[in-house]
Amino acid sequence: MFPALETDLKQETLPDPYEDFMHHHLQYYGYFKAQKSNLPNSATHHRVWKTSPRYMLNGSFGEKDDLISDTLETETFLWPTYLSSAGHAQVDAVNRDSLMLSSPLLRSRQLLYDDLDEVNPRLREPRELFSIFSSRGPLQAPRWPIECEVIKENISHIEWVPPQPEYFYQPTGDEKVPEIVGEEQGTAVYQLDSVPTEGAYFTSSRIGGKRGIIKELAVTLQGPEDNTLLFESRFESGNLQKAVRVGIYEYELTLRTDLYTDKHTQWFYFRVQNTRKDVTYRFTIVNLLKPKSLYAVGMKPLMYSQLDAITYNIGWRREGQEIKYYKNTTDDGQQPLYCLTWTVQFPHDQDTCFFAHFYPYTYTDLQCYLLSIANNPIQSQFCKLRALCRSLAGNTVYLLTITNPSRTPQEAAAKKAVVLSARVHPGESNGSWIMKGFLDFILSNSPDAQLLRDIFVFKVIPMLNPDGVIVGNYRCSLAGRDLNRHYKTVLKDSFPCIWYAKNMIKRLLEEREVLLYCDFHGHSRKNNIFLYGCNSNSRKHWLHERVFPLMLSKNAPDKFSFDSCNFKVQKCKEGTGRVVMWRMGIINSYTMESTFGGSTLGSKRDTHFTVEDLKSLGYHVCDTILDFCDPDQTKYTQCLQELKELLQQEIHKKLNNLGQDMDLEGSWSDIPLSDIESSTSGSDSSLSDGLPAHLLNLADELNQKAMLKKPKKKRLQTRKQRNEQYQKNYLMRELKLTENNTPERRTGRSQDLGGRPG
Repeated sequence: MFPALETDLKQETLPDPYEDFMHHHLQYYGYFKAQKSNLPNSATHHRVWKTSPRYMLNGSFGEKDDLISDTLETETFLWPTYLSSAGHAQVDAVNRDSLMLSSPLLRSRQLLYDDLDEVNPRLREPRELFSIFSSRGPLQAPRWPIECEVIKENISHIEWVPPQPEYFYQPTGDEKVPEIVGEEQGTAVYQLDSVPTEGAYFTSSRIGGKRGIIKELAVTLQGPEDNTLLFESRFESGNLQKAVRVGIYEYELTLRTDLYTDKHTQWFYFRVQNTRKDVTYRFTIVNLLKPKSLYAVGMKPLMYSQLDAITYNIGWRREGQEIKYYKNTTDDGQQPLYCLTWTVQFPHDQDTCFFAHFYPYTYTDLQCYLLSIANNPIQSQFCKLRALCRSLAGNTVYLLTITNPSRTPQEAAAKKAVVLSARVHPGESNGSWIMKGFLDFILSNSPDAQLLRDIFVFKVIPMLNPDGVIVGNYRCSLAGRDLNRHYKTVLKDSFPCIWYAKNMIKRLLEEREVLLYCDFHGHSRKNNIFLYGCNSNSRKHWLHERVFPLMLSKNAPDKFSFDSCNFKVQKCKEGTGRVVMWRMGIINSYTMESTFGGSTLGSKRDTHFTVEDLKSLGYHVCDTILDFCDPDQTKYTQCLQELKELLQQEIHKKLNNLGQDMDLEGSWSDIPLSDIESSTSGSDSSLSDGLPAHLLNLADELNQKAMLKKPKKKRLQTRKQRNEQYQKNYLMRELKLTENNTPERRTGRSQDLGGRPG
């Protein structure tokens, strides 16, 4: 079947099989770019590689444009390969350690053997190349910017679902609005060094962040009677900047802005210790930036008690009374700030508790989950884990390819693709819980999951912005920019996660149809779960991009709101993943927005979402894909008809508001959808900030040099000056015309042309 394979076995003589083996593989995957002669001694190299699985990760990883090839037509896990009897005879004749296959048809040059020492015809990539998933070695530790202090404790939480629904807080109208007094009348009990803001930029990173002794930021207790809370946030995804004690049990909290920016305060996650039971504490966050929030309509913060987790197996739960969201009256001359205040009673004395905006899901959480997949002998057969690229700080951005092996290359090539991603905005951890629910289901032995793996290739990027997740950013990467406004970027070095993701999808589109693209997000101002899509003006696809969201709303009626979906493509959203992928040719291209709050629908009305609710959405996405692609198109046709009726009603409503009327049976479909669609101004939008800070500085330098070379034209400041200049120019033109029309010039011109004078 593979003549090239047989030829290679006959002709190739390898003086050092392991050296050649590693040379081919490391170059193929972008780990190593040197010549063979530069490789270390193979025996030593083999020993180091086996004892230190991360040895080769310090090479040129992430520098090669085609870091990981995604050409599925040659992926060996899609179909079995068989050797001829002659091939088997030759394989037996070759020593196993010196067997090197260089057929262009095979991605891997590693053969697998069974217990009887016979060749297994299935080939695969050596697992050691992706050693972070090897059970023999530790996980890759997160890399932090060198400015960040990081405590050495490992913070972890149990996953738990409350047995009873957690209802929204019902405001009484009598909630206290604390006056913000700051350090002038209070005492700072926790304060990080000031973080880099706009103008500064990321330079380098290391595991564990800043070197040296970690400073003790919490105040020193004066004795057992000292009830001062001890704060901490220098751990993964934590972001408390300062805590000021303004009363016996009252604290004002300042959140750290996204690194290398002076904005984006929304996500919070911090720890308190030295608690007292049965007393009422008040916390007030003083520097939030959004004028509207779900906290104003009943959302509660999350609290986690370590003693409850150890003793009763209780995890994160909604807590808080006297919740109020209001404008900060302290005017610093900058942008307006907003406050969130709440009261709480801790369940135990001397407990360690955490507060968070939403259920945290860290980079380490993801790595532990992926490690369990890699070490699962069944799941690892149809889920291949790869490194898409490295982030700015050097953290791995993971790519999962999930599909069942196909029987033939033709069957493999016929599969459509589905692309899913999450955590481009690091503070929107809801996206990770939906992604986890999706992965739990698609990797299960459910008949529906097996069917989906049979007919689709799933490309999954579970954490697009690991740097932002690690440092506790809400919206930005370490470039200090919102990555979901830069999918059109050509700056691979500044936005590697986005550049490689888009490039992967571009290559995927060249080889197969992408049925669905969906990026999982969180939303801070609207309840429920909904999609933002794009509307096509092509009558061929009229309303088709709305069918999937409508189907999803029918499959999850108590969580998903079709009425909240929006399909308008605004100019400020042109750089988002949703719009860029749509313009690349993916009709069903969506942003899934999941609330930080809860549901206003059906049986879950007025209750907060749990992690189980979000994980169930991952299952519903799978269920809806099956409905969407069902060969029996009854559901699809019914949804399309329902959408047409809904659109007619919407048009009729808008025309009535304008005092007009028209025949909806006739020309309603001639009206562009963009004229009907309302704005997505309710989204958690941020405008593009343009180039990263270090490139802005460079651009300024270049502009200054250019201005020095080119004399600056004097600007005319007043209308009088402009009129005078205009008159002067007019008179000069008239004078020139007059000179050109004198008799002497006319005569000379006529003679030059051979004409007669006069």
